[in-house]
Amino acid sequence: MSAQPEHRNERRIAAIPHTINAIGDALSGAQRALFYSEVLAAEEDDVPGVMRRWWKTAMLDRAPGAEDSRANAAAGRRLLSVDDLADRLEAPAR
Repeated sequence: MSAQPEHRNERRIAAIPHTINAIGDALSGAQRALFYSEVLAAEEDDVPGVMRRWWKTAMLDRAPGAEDSRANAAAGRRLLSVDDLADRLEAPAR
């Protein structure tokens, strides 16, 4: 008998494919327009970085409670927004 919950992955979010169209489709209208404009304006070597940044945004927007997290952080409830958490996870270790 296992001590692990039977449905432990219920909150798991399906990954967005790492393609320009999939990322664009996952973003909202204003974000989508900004994403496509950044991708089109980027130098060829910079496109993967633009895609990675916007992919993270699209994935974080899908996270349960993402809007509540941002609202709580903006209201000064001393909580970390999901965006700040992503930035901290990307930062090099000191």
